[in-house]
Amino acid sequence: MKKSISVIILTFNEEKHIERCIKSLLPITSDIFIVDSFSTDATVQIAESLGARVYQNPWPGNHAKQFQWGLEHCPVDTEWVMKMDADEFILPELADEINSRISLIETESSGIYIKRRVNFMGRWIKHGGYYPTWLLRIWRYKDGVMEQRWMDEHIKLTSGNTIQFQNDIVDDNKNDLTWWTTKHNNYSTKEAVDILNTIYSFKNYDEVKPNLFGTQEQRKRKLKHLYAGMPLFLRPFIYFIFRYFIKLGFLDGKKGLIWHFLQGFWYRFLVDAKINEIYLKAGKEKYNIQRVLKEDYGIEF
Repeated sequence: MKKSISVIILTFNEEKHIERCIKSLLPITSDIFIVDSFSTDATVQIAESLGARVYQNPWPGNHAKQFQWGLEHCPVDTEWVMKMDADEFILPELADEINSRISLIETESSGIYIKRRVNFMGRWIKHGGYYPTWLLRIWRYKDGVMEQRWMDEHIKLTSGNTIQFQNDIVDDNKNDLTWWTTKHNNYSTKEAVDILNTIYSFKNYDEVKPNLFGTQEQRKRKLKHLYAGMPLFLRPFIYFIFRYFIKLGFLDGKKGLIWHFLQGFWYRFLVDAKINEIYLKAGKEKYNIQRVLKEDYGIEF
């Protein structure tokens, strides 16, 4: 029987994760599309052996562009489409919920929010304001596009309202801490550019609108704008204290301390250090910052 949902997954050297991800999705669909950035490991072979269809495209510089390429080039012919990361999987309870509910959704609803839980070093991070994280991960194919941002991109609906499902996607990366810190070092450059764009408005994104009283992603977008207006180097301290003590991150134990410190303080301090480095080179005049971003980072607005 033909399923009503397709799934798109971006990959690059994900042989540790892709089998688990695809197998978790097989109960809901056989229409699984891999958009691969020319992996050099066994990612493609594993995906194809499990029935996924692989399309390859050179990495365009960020997730938003690559995922939008997938939306435009994968032959999706189902009513609904789902976004997954290769290091994620869906719980059996979510698979059952998708199968039982998706055909019953009223026509005025075009998007479905799913909860994501993060596992770090084998521990579910339940505190620090990190669970539940609600993400719009399933939408009617004709009614959604990917925001074109450097970081923190979301699906934006062009019409319709949204509903919530009750079961979870699990983010559980199997790579080691060296890999994690390297990844977040790379992310920090993009985050620095994104914050500078928030301050200087180099480019106006067609984005999910910031709203303190809207969806979780709208609230986070608004808080991110407020965060961008705080003093450099002070804001990582404030954020970590809020997350670890006020939002009870300390209840996540030793592994939680590592997670909240690295993701909630070290990473954000590194972002500020990179913004400060750009200011040292360019000053705070908009044109000079744009010049440095182009000359030193290859980023042009």
